[in-house]
Amino acid sequence: MAGNAAYDWDAFDSDDYLEHNYAELHDEDRRILEIVRDFLCGQSFDADTRGVDVGTGTNLYPALAMLPFCDRISLLELSEANRRWLSSQLRCCSENWDRFWRVLAEREPYRTVDQPRDCLYRRTSVQKWDILGSVPDMKWDLGTMFFVAESITTFREEFTTALHGFCSLLKPGAPFAMTFMENSKGYEVGGRHFPALGIDMGDLQEEMCGLGNGMEFYRFGVGPEPLRDGYSGMILVHGYAK
Repeated sequence: MAGNAAYDWDAFDSDDYLEHNYAELHDEDRRILEIVRDFLCGQSFDADTRGVDVGTGTNLYPALAMLPFCDRISLLELSEANRRWLSSQLRCCSENWDRFWRVLAEREPYRTVDQPRDCLYRRTSVQKWDILGSVPDMKWDLGTMFFVAESITTFREEFTTALHGFCSLLKPGAPFAMTFMENSKGYEVGGRHFPALGIDMGDLQEEMCGLGNGMEFYRFGVGPEPLRDGYSGMILVHGYAK
């Protein structure tokens, strides 16, 4: 058992993580994209909407999902290695993200976004952020946090803190979406072990009680080609911040 501070997040191998998780579009991610896309398409947003993605790492598809609805998107990330990767990737977005965008572009208003790579670069900013300790000086209108809270610690208390920290970033009524690895036992990146807390649907529903309204929960079992050993599925929740 070890907490978040026991791990060297600045040494996170961003390229290795990308290759193992997002070089291809996996079936679970496709389904997550479709559900989040349809949820966001059902909302009303102002022209100056500001979105936030917490713990972005090497995953750009939450930001892409928010892209048509946001004037600005903040990518909040603790790891220096991941922040460098994000800054480089936003300047020259890899072709693998085209597969993810095509799923989103099956619906309006995604398909009318002119040059999504350029749009993503112009609308996003990368900021150092510790979900377990940083204090916001503003609140956002829309938020995502994908595969973060359960993948930064083995301590239940820190998992709870991360969920509360994310929800504290959002204005009351702000739509949000979060995803989680179910029953994860941790993961290897570039030869280094990183932690995870094994949570299931019941744990998440218990933790989220009181943090949101209109929440809907989805579970996806492990497909025929698992991302790695040591997890039993993925969980998605979307709703509205209290």
